[in-house]
Amino acid sequence: MNYLETGKQTIMIEYEALKRLHSSLDKRFIHSVKRIKACEGRIVVTGVGKSALVGQKIVATLNSTGTHAMFMHGADAVHGDLGMIGEKDLVICISKSGETSELKLLIPVLQQAGTEIIGMTSNETSYIAKQADDILYTPVKQEADPNNLAPTSSSTVQLAMGDAVAMALCGERGFQAKDFAKFHPGGALGKKLYTRVKDLIQAEHFPVVKLDAAMRDILLEMSRCRMGATAVCEEDELRGVITDGDIRRWYEGGGNSNASAKEIMNAGPKTVSSEEMAITAYEEMRKSSINQLLVLEKGKYIGMIHLHDLLREGIV
Repeated sequence: MNYLETGKQTIMIEYEALKRLHSSLDKRFIHSVKRIKACEGRIVVTGVGKSALVGQKIVATLNSTGTHAMFMHGADAVHGDLGMIGEKDLVICISKSGETSELKLLIPVLQQAGTEIIGMTSNETSYIAKQADDILYTPVKQEADPNNLAPTSSSTVQLAMGDAVAMALCGERGFQAKDFAKFHPGGALGKKLYTRVKDLIQAEHFPVVKLDAAMRDILLEMSRCRMGATAVCEEDELRGVITDGDIRRWYEGGGNSNASAKEIMNAGPKTVSSEEMAITAYEEMRKSSINQLLVLEKGKYIGMIHLHDLLREGIV
């Protein structure tokens, strides 16, 4: 068996299914998105088998992008879980065939309660397609399974359709990064969205010398703080920065050890506000090809942030 060829063939079949899905989007998609947006309750997603697993992922995507959603397994729905559905909720029924027995039992009950229904199916003439208020059509010509049985292409297009709906809702609502951050406070993503420069400043990250500091004092200060640089200040005013690279270049250019900080320093140091996001500090470091930034608060030097701080916190 040619594993590589089988893998490529699987991906190609699913790729073709996604292309058909792309071409099939029409007014029914628009109507479904508008109906979901207008829903005053929660979006309840239900399905059975692989469609249930897809439904759980769709729910997670909707919740993380500002649409209140919950998952209800189709089998559990007809065995007591219908109480989860509120009178203002909307139900999305996922079924490739559109003939899933559990959902066919569920739909009449939902209709009797006045619950709005959107069907996500590959069969436009199925029971679910005919009974739903709107339809999210997910055409599938062929599963990637050689026997055309195991849900592969169908689950892929269902996932893609769920993402398409969620992103359309994001665009309609003007959902932005700050909104996304509310739902993702943990992990590396949360840190990128929430962590500010001031959150990473430590007391020992405050290397500073005066304008008349001798080379020995400069080196001792840089060694003490282990930041690879030191600020140069006079009367609490930032005047410049000296990095280990500046010192090497000073000696390479014929400079001597009797120099003062004023002679060696770079008078145009790269700085960042303590209120800036930490990821912004990283982007500035990358753009300027440097490893540290001097941190200012209301124009006053309060410390230094190093690339290592960002790496340690998982910002990058």
